[in-house]
Amino acid sequence: MRRAANFKDYRFELLLILPLALYVIGFTLGPIIYAILLSFQEQFTNNFSLKNYYQIFSHFQFKNALINTFAITILSLILELCVGLFLAVLLTRRFIGKGLLRALMLLPLGVPTIVSAANMRYIFDSQGYLNEFLSRLHLINLPIDWTGGGGLSIFTLALADAWKVTPLVMLILIAGLETIPLDLFEAARVDGASFWQAFRRITLPLLKPFITIPLIVRGIDAFRLFELPLTLVGSSTPVLSTYTYFEYFQYNNPYTAAASAVILLIMIIISATIYLKISRERKSIYNL
Repeated sequence: MRRAANFKDYRFELLLILPLALYVIGFTLGPIIYAILLSFQEQFTNNFSLKNYYQIFSHFQFKNALINTFAITILSLILELCVGLFLAVLLTRRFIGKGLLRALMLLPLGVPTIVSAANMRYIFDSQGYLNEFLSRLHLINLPIDWTGGGGLSIFTLALADAWKVTPLVMLILIAGLETIPLDLFEAARVDGASFWQAFRRITLPLLKPFITIPLIVRGIDAFRLFELPLTLVGSSTPVLSTYTYFEYFQYNNPYTAAASAVILLIMIIISATIYLKISRERKSIYNL
């Protein structure tokens, strides 16, 4: 009786969240569960089988996609953290045009990923602006194929991803820098510490929690890169998301595509679990 009364008390609130619940079940949980079930089905008999996982793990393109995904993630995180930290330190100082520079740095956040990828093609294409610029400086004689595969394509994808997301990392680090008391820097300056010594002994240790957050969040996001590699490099440098896409649409094999998608889902869940664990530990420390 009490549960029925509680249901009546919150009947209006439940009706309000019903569309969102149906959306999550229909367009998120439903496809995920279907993909998991499909990944364990044999293609012709629909019997339970691990054949799809054996097949993708023995496929050289899947191995390349897995390696490329980790390589792009690590390289883009290094670029985003280094450039973001430099810009954050720069934009916490006072100088003429600081507001304008901060606004310009935030522009990439407003550019859709597909538009960003299309713009990057104009830069990194074999006849693009970058090769033209290097040719005019007489640094190259023949155009460089930046998107044709290999290490150059990985670097190109990491650079393109960093351009798009570095402003977000910069904002998080600026928020962290502004929480550090200025008295610490003044005391260090009185003691004769240089800028680099104060940065290494004061800024970096106190900024560590704000560095951890973008590293893990961006790591999760980098695992599921799709529009950027699909538009910029196509199948020459596969990542897990584009490998899944090509398996489904190009090779017409939804079973191996589902298995690849489940592997990607597991990687994202592990990363998200690590992030939640770190956040929980940080809250417990602050509550002491």
